[in-house]
Amino acid sequence: MARRHDFRIGTSGWNYPAPGYGPWTGIFYPYKHGQKIPGTTQKFDELAYYAEHFDTVEVNNTFYRSPAAKTAESWAARTPRGFEFSLKLFQDFTHKRDVTKKDVDVFKSGIDPLADAGKLGVLLCQFPASFKRDDTSVEYLTWLLKTFKDHRAAVELRHRSWSDEFGKTIELLNEHHAAFVQIDEPKFKTSIRQNQLPNITSFYYLRAHGRNWKKWWHHEHRDERYDYLYSAPEIQEFAETLKAVEKIVPKSYAYMNNHANAQAVINAVQLKDFLGEPIKKDFIPELVNRYPQLKKVVSVESKKDVLLRAPND
Repeated sequence: MARRHDFRIGTSGWNYPAPGYGPWTGIFYPYKHGQKIPGTTQKFDELAYYAEHFDTVEVNNTFYRSPAAKTAESWAARTPRGFEFSLKLFQDFTHKRDVTKKDVDVFKSGIDPLADAGKLGVLLCQFPASFKRDDTSVEYLTWLLKTFKDHRAAVELRHRSWSDEFGKTIELLNEHHAAFVQIDEPKFKTSIRQNQLPNITSFYYLRAHGRNWKKWWHHEHRDERYDYLYSAPEIQEFAETLKAVEKIVPKSYAYMNNHANAQAVINAVQLKDFLGEPIKKDFIPELVNRYPQLKKVVSVESKKDVLLRAPND
């Protein structure tokens, strides 16, 4: 019997507190992180709660600093067996591209606790739009993939020059068993051109940032660009692509980054539903009250009941 395809569907990040643009507290999370749960001695843990509903998350803050081993240990301890973290590579590797062996060792030692716990999903190598395809860039990307060859890598290329040489780009990524990150976002003249189809042989990786093109470059708050709720037909398009992927590679990751007001949570749940993936645990009533399109998809419980159920109920 063939092994079932491993769909990993989640959101890009889990911590969007108030104050901030489009916080998740009161919509997805019943309480603030660290807040004492009324009537108990427990303190609310956002990550632990998130991990009851999804089996993977993409981590953005490792882009701004290499992770500390103690932080990675904490993440591993607060999530169930089988949960996976996909980590964005530290920006010095992708944006400055002037790194030393020490930089490599520091980053690797920081992620070792997740790898040792079997919870390291993918290293996301997100390059800027200025990273154009030329001999120097190809040489650097090759070095980077060799440097992190012990870990699953997904490469996000944004400049159109990489899709203009599509065959060579795919050949390079396949040679190193890396995924070609499929990006759903507003497209501009120099944006990479992609068809969302499975063009790779290792695994599939999708990042959906929303389609708020009016706010992409012109906004008061940077997170306004991610203020977008995908419609059911748009989510179904992603699902159909993933069903095609299922026949080609053994595993796929899909992360919703349209995070304002927990819209990423809504669309991730809808995507799981379209794929027939189980919807884990119950949600607080506020989520369905705000997004009634989930009424037939999820079940709800009171805040306290959701939190006090045994982890494996």
